[in-house]
Amino acid sequence: MALLVSSMATTQKPLAFATNTSGYNKKAATMRSASSSKQTTSGIKLLTNVEKLRLLTKAEKAGLLSAAEKAGFSLSSIEKLGLLSKAEELGVLSAATDPSTPSALFTLSLALLGLGPFLVYLVPEEYPWEIGLQVVVALVSVVGGSAAFAASNFVSNLQKSS
Repeated sequence: MALLVSSMATTQKPLAFATNTSGYNKKAATMRSASSSKQTTSGIKLLTNVEKLRLLTKAEKAGLLSAAEKAGFSLSSIEKLGLLSKAEELGVLSAATDPSTPSALFTLSLALLGLGPFLVYLVPEEYPWEIGLQVVVALVSVVGGSAAFAASNFVSNLQKSS
């Protein structure tokens, strides 16, 4: 007895290489591997996605651009300091286009948010420095975990192609 969902049956088309049932087809396998590697190596259009998300408009409305300019960060000062080339050397810009970055950041956020309470539980409260250690660990885990979670969401939205 087969379960057929009408919406799936009408919208999905059979794959071209799935119609050949006579066994292994080297040409189809080569085409599959070429198309899958083409999909994974295609570059993420970071600037296009920044434009689609209207990030600069949102930053302007939030007053971030004028605050940065008051702090001395203008496009010319960023260029003079070589901040973009330094960011590329450190891999920051490449990480923004790496498909594994959002999941790595999400995993880091979960680890930090779970590690904080665990370490606070493990550290005894006999001396004042131990309580201070608990506070520092809790703050680092909450702030770091939240920042990693937000960065994961942000990079994931940047990498969306649609």
